[in-house]
Amino acid sequence: MHQFTNPSLLLLVFSLLASLNTAIADTSTALLAMEDPQNPLMRISTSQGEIYLELFPIEAPRNVEKFIALAEGEIEFTNQDTGEAIQARYYNGMRFHRVVPGFIIQAGSPAYNPLGLQVNLLDDEINADALGLDQISALNADGSFADVLNIESKSDFHQEILTPLYAQKNITDVEVALNRQYQVLEMLQNLSVKSVYENQGYRYDDSLKSRPIERGTVALANSGPNSNGPEFFISLATAERLSGKYTVIGKVVEGQEVIDSIGNTEIDPDQYSRLSTLIYSVRKAN
Repeated sequence: MHQFTNPSLLLLVFSLLASLNTAIADTSTALLAMEDPQNPLMRISTSQGEIYLELFPIEAPRNVEKFIALAEGEIEFTNQDTGEAIQARYYNGMRFHRVVPGFIIQAGSPAYNPLGLQVNLLDDEINADALGLDQISALNADGSFADVLNIESKSDFHQEILTPLYAQKNITDVEVALNRQYQVLEMLQNLSVKSVYENQGYRYDDSLKSRPIERGTVALANSGPNSNGPEFFISLATAERLSGKYTVIGKVVEGQEVIDSIGNTEIDPDQYSRLSTLIYSVRKAN
């Protein structure tokens, strides 16, 4: 019978077996934690540990399909320098380039893709009524704004509410606004949070099931309505002001402690930091 005579080699074998068993155990417990084992389970391997995500294809079918295709290397890209076709696992080698402690960790921006891969954008998949946004008045009885709107200044009010409302009602100048000021006041009093977002350009699908953004929620970052690309964030806490403006694609079912660890160190996306967490791979685990 062959025997191991090299202690270092033996230790290496045991270490590899232990890491394999850990991965299997993590996948097993992640499967048990899923709402629906038929949903896709994704494993994000990072320099700080493993994160498992349950995706929701019924709630955001097109965006979930795109996320999986990017992770699995199923999308063909064009090399911007040579014009050659490339198939690559999009997220491998990327970093969590933005971290706001107590808020979110974020990754996947084309600006930070090591191969410079660019991705087409998809529309939002959100049901505002399922989130109850149609039932929340934009204006409180005391004249303040609903907390979820995050209106903190006069500038915010003009940019987020008044200007989109004027555009929606074809109020084009100051004179027209003054002549219709009582009508504008009435419109403001009747605005729901959903209406505010619709005035900003968001469009909703009542046939979908949507859920709010809470601790552990995975959603797609965007630059406004219908601009979903490969960039995603994981929420570190409940964030009501994000619900209705960002398409939710899944949730964390295993590895929340890894996410919390990543979320402890602020990372500014405009300043490269070696402290940012590296993503080794993102792939299906079931």
